[in-house]
Parts: sequence; structure tokens; C-alpha cells
Amino acid sequence: MLDTYNQIKDKFGPDCAFDSPASGVTTYRAGGPLDVLVKPSSLPDLAWLRKFCAESSIPFLVLGAGSNVLVSDKGIRGVVALTVKMDRLEIFGDILTAEAGALWDNAVKASVSAGLSGLEKTSGIPGTVGGAIVMNAGAFGQETFDSLESFEAMEPSGVVKTFRKSEVKYSYRRVEGLSGLIILKAAFRLKAENITALQADRSGVLGARAEKQPLDFPSAGSVFKRPAGDFASRLIDAAGLKGLAIGGARVSEKHAGFIINTGNARACDIYALIKKVKAEVKARMGVDLELEQILLGEFEG
Repeated sequence: MLDTYNQIKDKFGPDCAFDSPASGVTTYRAGGPLDVLVKPSSLPDLAWLRKFCAESSIPFLVLGAGSNVLVSDKGIRGVVALTVKMDRLEIFGDILTAEAGALWDNAVKASVSAGLSGLEKTSGIPGTVGGAIVMNAGAFGQETFDSLESFEAMEPSGVVKTFRKSEVKYSYRRVEGLSGLIILKAAFRLKAENITALQADRSGVLGARAEKQPLDFPSAGSVFKRPAGDFASRLIDAAGLKGLAIGGARVSEKHAGFIINTGNARACDIYALIKKVKAEVKARMGVDLELEQILLGEFEG
């Protein structure tokens, strides 16, 4: 297998690394080694890598900014492609086009600076454009799909297809039919608005995030989806779970919907705490919380 991996190294040079810890590429700052980590900088490079892995029977996974995921302490076998170098943004009229690896907040900032509304309430959401599409990310009453016009994705065969929003089923933090697809690029149709007003909205959202969320600790955002007619954070707080800790993982006292890494948390600590919170909320509040974050790798129990 090493000879096969070395062929990838020969192709990508310094943009390919072996046994990189997931803690270096995920916002939880936890997780085991990634067999091969590659940072393709173009569609042809990404297509080559996917085809090579398919032909060599190597497991293949795409990550953006590493938010909203928890990687097992056992790491991830095969190849992980990080899209951070595929990050170009363009604005023509009222259309913002963004590559999948662009940081979501950079796209929001660009739209606000251009006097275009539709994304400003989602300021500060961690992650990339591709990740936002996969989960229909949102905040403060706005969601990714509200302004989405279309997106391009690579099918397992390597064919690139354009999907109109009307062709996709989506709902709160859920998008159907994307399994096996790699998001490449997205277009958003926005609306012209006063720049000063948009900047004020953005500043207000960023301020609210700083005030209410534990941004000074590593986390992966909201752990659980919002249950119907309620909030996961309220239920967790009402169950008396703020500050609950396992190892280096702790339920944030600032926002109960977040699990934070206090500095030395292992993925197994975070996972054990997720299970504990879910079980306690079910027992005490009668609500079965649904995990929003994605588990990658092998977890016990």
C-alpha cells in the first residue's frame, strides 16, 4: 500500500502528507491519524485523486474545514482530500459563485461588502461552502438553501453535474440525494441592499455569537439538531447538564448545545459525552435528541 500512497505523494508533493493527526484539520482539535491527507487545488487534481483511489480500491473521503465532524481516535484509513485550496469566490451582478473549499464566512463577508443580502444572518458559521450545502447550514432565520441557485457536484463516475435547487429535496439541516457526490461549486442569487445596513446585521450576528457561544474553546458547533418546537440547548440546560465533563470534553457552561475541548480531549471523551447527554436528556426530559455532527471512523458503543 505504501508504494500506492507514494504515487499520490509524487503527484501532489508538499500537498500530500502521511499519518497527519485529525486534530490538525478538525475544529474539535481531536482524533487519530489520517493515512493520507491531500490538498488538491483544482478540479482536475481532485478528479485525478478520486479516480486513482477508486482504481486502487483506496477509501476516499472529502473534508472542508473539519467543522461539524468528530474523527475517531483510530483515525481514518485511506485518503482524505481537504478542499481548502479550492476556495475561489466571484461576484457578477447579484450572483455569488463560490468553490466548495471557500470558507463560508468569507462568502458571507464578500456578499455583504458587495451590498448583497441573503447570507448576512449566517455570519460566523464555521466550515466551508461545500459543507454548508451538504447540511443546509443556517442561523438566525437564514439557511444556505434560501439563496442557493444551483451547485456543481462530481458523481462517483467522475462526471460533473449541475443541480438546480428545485431538483433537490432539503429541509432543516438535511439535504437528500447527495450520497456519493462531491460538492465542487455553488451559485447564490442575492438581493441588492444598503451596505451599511448589511454590515450592521453582520456585526450584530458576530457579536451575538461571541456573547453566547464558547468561541474561545475548540468545538464543532451545535452537537444536536433542534427538536421540533424546542431547542437542544434548552433541554440540555434544563436537564442540569451544563458543565458535565468526561476527560477533556465538557458541555459548555456558556451554551449547552456545544461540547468543548478544554485542551486535552480525546475523540472517545467527546463521543462518550455525546452519548451521556443524549441518554440523560431522554431520561429526564423525554426527548430523543438527534445528532447533527458527523462521526468519522470507528467508535465503540
